[in-house]
Amino acid sequence: MAHAGEEGPAEYIHEALDLLNVIRVDHGNRCLDNDSLVQELVDRQIPLTLCPLSNLELKVIRTLEDHPVKAMLERGLLATIHSDDPAYFGGYIVENYLRTAEAVGLSRQDICQLAVNSFQASFLEQADKELWIDRVRTYCSTAG
Repeated sequence: MAHAGEEGPAEYIHEALDLLNVIRVDHGNRCLDNDSLVQELVDRQIPLTLCPLSNLELKVIRTLEDHPVKAMLERGLLATIHSDDPAYFGGYIVENYLRTAEAVGLSRQDICQLAVNSFQASFLEQADKELWIDRVRTYCSTAG
């Protein structure tokens, strides 16, 4: 794992993939600046651990409405929502989900996909991932 493409350009993500052989990119906000990089991330299913409230606090984005998570989901990226030093940046995981969902207009389906993605991106054993992903999908299909 490596931090890449949060405050720096998309090329930093390429370097993390090519030079460090990462299997997960912390942040990766700038990947949308490079279509071939997006395709590589999609093809390889490289998770991106996005921290919207931290991004806002660090001025990576001007407003929370500018966060790229919705566009990332639409492009098929394995985007996830996280908190980044929540006491310092002012938001634990639930607040990151809620404020981001409201700001960028995440649908119920988008939120369910983010939850599924979080388990796909986890370091759980495959059987455990499948168990939790099934639970998320069951909940999302039945909850009102």
